[in-house]
Amino acid sequence: MKNLTFIGFLLLAVAFLLYYLLPEFSIVKLFEPISLMGILAGIGIGLIIGGIVGYVSKGSALKEEQKRRELKQLRKEKEDLEKQAAELAKQQAVQNTTNENPQSY
Repeated sequence: MKNLTFIGFLLLAVAFLLYYLLPEFSIVKLFEPISLMGILAGIGIGLIIGGIVGYVSKGSALKEEQKRRELKQLRKEKEDLEKQAAELAKQQAVQNTTNENPQSY
C-alpha cells in the first residue's frame, strides 16, 4: 500500500508538471469547471483502481498467511510424529534386549 501511495503522488506530480508546461498556463485556469471536472475524475478513477488493487493484494496476503499457518502446523505435527517414532523405537529396543537376555533367578 505504501508503494501505491508513492505512485499516486508521483502521478499527481507528473500531472501538475504537464499542466505547468502548457503554453497557456495560469493558476486561474486550474479552478475552471473543466479543469476541476478532470481533477475529480482522475481522483475518482484513482480511488477505484486503488480499491481494486488493495482488495486483491489483501486477499493475496491473507492466502499467504493461511499457507504459512498450515505449513507451521504441518511441521509441528511432523516433529510430534518423529518424537513418537523415536520413543517407540526406544521401547522396542528395550524390549528386544530384555527378550534376548532373560534373567534367571
